[in-house]
Amino acid sequence: MNDHVVIIAEAGVNHNGSLDLAKKLIDAAAEAGADYVKFQSFKADKLVSRTAKKADYQKKNINDGDSSQFEMLKKLELNEDMHIELISYCKKKEIEFLSTGFDEESIDMLDLLGVSLFKIPSGEITNKPYLQHIARKGKPIIISTGMATLGEIEDALKVILDEGIDRSQITVLHCNTEYPTPMKDVNLKAMLTIRDAFKVDVGYSDHTLGIEVLVAAVAMGAKVIEKHFTLDKNMKGPDHKASLEPDELKAMVRAIRNIEEAIGSNGIKQPSASELPNRSIARKSIHIKDDLKAGTIIQMKHLIMKRPGDGISPMQIDGVLERKTSKDMEADYKLEWNDIV
Repeated sequence: MNDHVVIIAEAGVNHNGSLDLAKKLIDAAAEAGADYVKFQSFKADKLVSRTAKKADYQKKNINDGDSSQFEMLKKLELNEDMHIELISYCKKKEIEFLSTGFDEESIDMLDLLGVSLFKIPSGEITNKPYLQHIARKGKPIIISTGMATLGEIEDALKVILDEGIDRSQITVLHCNTEYPTPMKDVNLKAMLTIRDAFKVDVGYSDHTLGIEVLVAAVAMGAKVIEKHFTLDKNMKGPDHKASLEPDELKAMVRAIRNIEEAIGSNGIKQPSASELPNRSIARKSIHIKDDLKAGTIIQMKHLIMKRPGDGISPMQIDGVLERKTSKDMEADYKLEWNDIV
């Protein structure tokens, strides 16, 4: 997807159905330096039945006494005109637009609007017709794996690969679908298990509080990071409380870029340009411990290892011992090769 870690700022439904709020979320994501700002595209009547109940975290976060998932989602829909306006606004703000389509109609709309890739949410990983529909678009795919077993990931990948998508076009995100995710349930090593099992690029979609786990994921090799954000955690809605606020989002992007730079690219252990000047300062050279006369046969008792390290290295001491001094030398003198015969 890119030569650096791709950061997806997940606005999701934190726009609360407001186009103005959605634009402010785009502003925050762009200012933070994210690569993508991602929304969610769906028709409530194609996503859930009218009897579907809210998740416990949704009930807690919204606390409106209404347990209907349908009614909650109906208020959070973005219509096609809103998508067009948000895409245009993203171009103005120089950030990529992305949205998770939850039904085939929404997938078709996003395809026609020119999205560059498709994001499969955790809840659709066992939806074969949906997976086939996305794969047939022929675009790169990111797939979240919350609630999934390794076998279910394998089955989903088979569906996608069977439709002609190349493995190099797929990124699989380790994920835990609990908001917020308890630290003991993160299981970050599973990301590496997915990478090794399926030979795909991997990443991490984070629902913990804070940013330390996703920074660790980058250090472990994540190619894509996804994190919910909001303008205010105290706003009413299903995902606000488990999201980052704008300043936290900036800190996340900064931390990821720092870790990414610190990891480096070639893995060769060698002195860096910045530390080379310190070698002679921090390392030691062979020095004379006490005053010596010319012609003295040098023994270990005559020597001491001291900074700076721009003389004869202590690693070469065998070439110094049992040789004669060519001149008188005072204590603390830094020995040079032309001082011995």
